[in-house]
Amino acid sequence: MPTAAQLIRDLKQPGFSFELLPPLKGNSIKRVYKTIDALKEFNPLFINITSHRDEVVFKSIDNGLFEKKITRKRPGTVAVAASIQHLYGIKVIPHIICSGFTKSETEYALIDLNFLGIHDLLLLRGDKSKNEKFYQAQDEGNKFAIDLIHQVNDLNKGVFLDSTQAEAFDTPFSFGVAGYPEKHEEAPNMESDLYWLKKKADAGAEYVFTQMFFDNSKYYDFVKRCREIGISIPIIPGLKPVTLMNQLTVLPKIFHTDIPEDFAKEIRKCKTDEQVVEVGIEWTTMQAKDLIANGVNLLHFYTMMATESVRRVAKDIY
Repeated sequence: MPTAAQLIRDLKQPGFSFELLPPLKGNSIKRVYKTIDALKEFNPLFINITSHRDEVVFKSIDNGLFEKKITRKRPGTVAVAASIQHLYGIKVIPHIICSGFTKSETEYALIDLNFLGIHDLLLLRGDKSKNEKFYQAQDEGNKFAIDLIHQVNDLNKGVFLDSTQAEAFDTPFSFGVAGYPEKHEEAPNMESDLYWLKKKADAGAEYVFTQMFFDNSKYYDFVKRCREIGISIPIIPGLKPVTLMNQLTVLPKIFHTDIPEDFAKEIRKCKTDEQVVEVGIEWTTMQAKDLIANGVNLLHFYTMMATESVRRVAKDIY
């Protein structure tokens, strides 16, 4: 089976892919399947499955003190990926993250994925814990995405954490990384951000998925700057239709992406979330058509709370 990178390179017409989240702990996987059922008609090249770290919560106990509890709200990235690939026959790209995981946990996850025949990955540092002011790596974990890349490269050669040497996997892992057209929130400047992106490309990353953006000029400038410093791998734009009025402030806060004033004005005119949905579909469709007209051969959609909007956008452009 060709890798995701090969599928991207071989595209002869505009392609479609999307990202979804594992269900919250205790919830059915049926909602995941419902999203896929709504979008499979557009022949997705692959589906990305997000990964989530443990979170710390504090619960009151009888003596008036608080007890520290560790919880993972969205387990199951590996299982969800395997289920989708088995049931739908669509290539999956699970996220593998540094944040909240030890190198040993990562190694076992990679071994499981190899057994399941899943060899495409998106390697990410991951977010800081909600209880952290600044990102801190897990004890005995990878600190940054470049460290995670080195672990995957070692495993591809049959080198395990305990330094034992085994046979290399029959099918090595192929992987992509994240890119930020408006700069990662913790990077001191765009030049520094691009320096590390090139390090990841030079270490074997075969494509880049961008953070969502709402101004295509930011994407075009990002690609230009990448090419100028020798990053030649595909850079796949990430799009998300806005569906709620509060996303006008929530998305810039959480994802550190600007919303153009022309778009913001239209959202502010809306009286209901239903009206926002229509504005969001119109804006994302405009973005998508412009990207395709400018030679972009694959669009990647973030579906959280926006499956129907993504379906309508895709219906218009594919």
